Amino acid sequence: MHNESTAGLLLLGSAVVAMVWANVSPESYIHMWEHEVAIRFDDLHIGNSLHHWITDGLMAMFLFVVGLELKREIMAGELSTFRKALLPIIAAVGGMIMPALIYIMFNPSGEVNDGWGIPMATDIAFALGIISLLGSRVPISLKIFLTALAIADDIGAVLVIAFFYTSEISMTSIGLGAVFIGVLLTGNYLGVRSTLFYGLIGVGGLWLAFLTSGVHATIAGVLAALTIPARTRIDEKKFIDKLEYELDEFHKIPPNDVTLLEPAQYEVIEKIYSLTKAAGTPLQRLEHQLHPWVSFLIMPLCALSHAGIVRQGELLTDLLTETITIGVIAGLVGGKFIGVVAFTWVAVKLKVAELPSNSTWAHVRGVVFLAGVCFTISLVIASLAFKV
Repeated sequence: MHNESTAGLLLLGSAVVAMVWANVSPESYIHMWEHEVAIRFDDLHIGNSLHHWITDGLMAMFLFVVGLELKREIMAGELSTFRKALLPIIAAVGGMIMPALIYIMFNPSGEVNDGWGIPMATDIAFALGIISLLGSRVPISLKIFLTALAIADDIGAVLVIAFFYTSEISMTSIGLGAVFIGVLLTGNYLGVRSTLFYGLIGVGGLWLAFLTSGVHATIAGVLAALTIPARTRIDEKKFIDKLEYELDEFHKIPPNDVTLLEPAQYEVIEKIYSLTKAAGTPLQRLEHQLHPWVSFLIMPLCALSHAGIVRQGELLTDLLTETITIGVIAGLVGGKFIGVVAFTWVAVKLKVAELPSNSTWAHVRGVVFLAGVCFTISLVIASLAFKV
């Protein structure tokens, strides 16, 4: 269940199923995702289509897990030094600016100009799904670079939605979201390690605040992940000493001849369980527990609900005549590559950043093409830009 290649194949398969379904029976496909799902408590009512809940809810969960991975790498991994962490951010800036400029070159004015934000965002799920198919042949540092780059420009795209494609922003909801972030950070500082606490405040508070703010709710997933504790209660030496003591106590208890444990044995097992929880971090525990759910349920469902684009007209004719299509393709294929590689090259040459470990410029140029894979957030921007 933790095999990334299998998850990538399932994700791509879900997208293919969606495209076939949407073109064989478009009515049933559209109707499926238009069902309303609502949260109601007395006079409070938050309702929207199933498609909308998947976009704002399940995608937020995906970004939450990605945020956990990112925080782990920042603390003790490929992004633990300032120069390594700076590189994907600089690369992402280039990967946002250049595609937007290229799109504007093909669509300089009129309503079509509003789509300049479409080619800005890299789809993390599909990009990582594709690169995971190559398995160990890709350096882990390069996968982390792509992940961090995709997160950075997705956050940039979300900010673009907030400032350029949102008609109304509720400052009250944003302020309330800031309060919930403060509560989560305070809980972390005080040593609260309960996943229930972070779940209730993160979902019932922070996510709902962003959902009603007018800002894309998926950003709440990344923000919540950064507040999850990443410290152990006991160090490794104490863990080993106490574990050896409890195992010795368990060994001293005479076993019985039935399948049930002796009460004293069960008590020791409970102590060992508490001990292992104290020796681990909530961040790594959540990442490990949520990874299979995200990879094998949430992301395939997101692909199934978003990839069902109905083919209309002659595809080749559309590609050759529609400036929107040309601008998006040129921005994603050419703009992303030029922007990311150019900004990365400048950053490395100026020695403000360094390439991912065990990787070469050939690796970087190859993986940068995956930054041009767009999906969910780009479709969201398209729907906002052209009111579809």
